[in-house]
Amino acid sequence: MPISRERKEEIVERLVGIIKESDGFAIVQSQGMTVTQVQVLRNKLRNAGGRYVVAKNKLLGKALEQCGWVVPTELLKGPTGIAFGYRNFPGVARALLDYIKETSPEPEKLRAVGGVIAGKDIFQADGLEAVSNLPTLDELRAQLIGLVVAPSQGLVNVINAATASVVNVLQAYLDDRNKEDAA
Repeated sequence: MPISRERKEEIVERLVGIIKESDGFAIVQSQGMTVTQVQVLRNKLRNAGGRYVVAKNKLLGKALEQCGWVVPTELLKGPTGIAFGYRNFPGVARALLDYIKETSPEPEKLRAVGGVIAGKDIFQADGLEAVSNLPTLDELRAQLIGLVVAPSQGLVNVINAATASVVNVLQAYLDDRNKEDAA
């Protein structure tokens, strides 16, 4: 049953909103998944900071064009789902790959074929594994804080050591004076 022009425009508009908030997406070819399986996948991706959407390839392509993103036409073949990441695409990619490994004994039923990161870089299926190994935004923040804190922690240690040395010298001097006074 054909979709009306107005409905297509609504879908493209909704996809544009999703794409604008996204930092990347993975394209998943899915065939024969049950509603329950799709819901489990959606929940897993939502928990990782992502979203799973099923859309017609042409409508996704139009939405990507409107957003100025590259259109991976070679990846948009057959029934596809899109796993979008919001400020945590590596975590979403990891969750997607984990789901595929855990629940899909039949690779033809569900498989990642590639995607787009940062709106301009297309990657193939093996690139998704590399993306999933990147640190998440929270991990990057923690690393950055560690880099900022490490020098200041070293400075604090040096100052503490210096003041402790002065206190030790003064204490030794006082101990010597007390011994002289006692004698």
